[in-house]
Amino acid sequence: MRVKTFVLALALGLAATGASHAQQASEQTPQIKGLFLITDYPAVTVQAGATSTVSLRLQNYGLPPERLALSVEGVPQGWTATILGGGQPVAAAMPAPGKDVSLQLRLDVPASAQSGVQTLTVNARGGSQNISLPIAVTLGKDLPAKLTLEPKLPELRGTPRSSFEYQMTIKNDSGRNLLVSLGAKAPQNFSTTFTEAYGSQELTSVPIEAGQSKDVKLTVRPPAQVGAGKVPVGVTVSAEGVSAEARVVMDIAGQSQLRLTGRDGVVSARAEAGNQTSVPLVVTNEGTAPAEAIELSGTAPSGWKIEFEPKEIPGIAPRERAEVQLLLTPAAKALAGDYMTTVRANSRGESASTDFRVAVSTSTYWGIAGAGIIGVALLIMVGAIARFGRR
Repeated sequence: MRVKTFVLALALGLAATGASHAQQASEQTPQIKGLFLITDYPAVTVQAGATSTVSLRLQNYGLPPERLALSVEGVPQGWTATILGGGQPVAAAMPAPGKDVSLQLRLDVPASAQSGVQTLTVNARGGSQNISLPIAVTLGKDLPAKLTLEPKLPELRGTPRSSFEYQMTIKNDSGRNLLVSLGAKAPQNFSTTFTEAYGSQELTSVPIEAGQSKDVKLTVRPPAQVGAGKVPVGVTVSAEGVSAEARVVMDIAGQSQLRLTGRDGVVSARAEAGNQTSVPLVVTNEGTAPAEAIELSGTAPSGWKIEFEPKEIPGIAPRERAEVQLLLTPAAKALAGDYMTTVRANSRGESASTDFRVAVSTSTYWGIAGAGIIGVALLIMVGAIARFGRR
């Protein structure tokens, strides 16, 4: 009995605690219901002769959808006030329950406007709702142009064959829209291009609205023969006499680069059918890192035998070369003529190949044997004529 009483009391206590917590949460987050016209900045400063925008939101908390006519009151003479939605002028809006509609108040202020504070009122009126939002607009002096440039990853690592891509953010911290020019200073023979952050269209300048930022991408391609090491690239953005600079770095790792040819550049040879011929090959490392474990292989016509001496080169330092022998044996029944043979050198992802033209001749013994057979045939024929001719 005591156990049942304790369990019941514990359950009632937990229920009371849960109800208390629910009540506290309800008090901390009261349910909002209604229609509101909101802006983050109800008091702004603009410049005479310029165009400015104020962001607005028409928020519906739990009410049925209703068409709301939009208007602006208190617009000074000579000013133009336009409400934009989706980038175009709009005269009405209809936010769904629990949703908001994003709007903009665009102000075109004439250059002759007098300094002071003007109050403009944005209205949203429907059958059951009438909402107003006053915005204080102060005419101030034009802010000087100011730019900032920030690379997201200022140092990248790659090989001479890599494309180094740097994402950058340009911010216009001035009070007016700017057309920002883009420039990069890299060592000679390095290619630099600016593109959209997520596109391929090349850029030389980019428009940025006042107080806004834009992302661009700088791509740097080094020349194939560049040495290993860190290479800095200077980046500059400028507009209306002001500029911002940043520096990015390419950490270029060395890479081997193979080239395969015959001695003195010769890519042809002579061979005799059925006999082995030695052809000298030269493997050169034109890269900036050692080439290691270089394996040699080749492809020849059917029935041919192709070997290398040695078959593998342990390593070749940058700008150095090594010589090997191609041991080539044409098929014994190969006809006289020109044939193509391909030889290759491979070193851990790096490869080179070249084609050799092989002129094949037949053995002189076969010629002598053929001449002998022809001579014997002639003798037999002459003898036959002499013998049977007398009859």
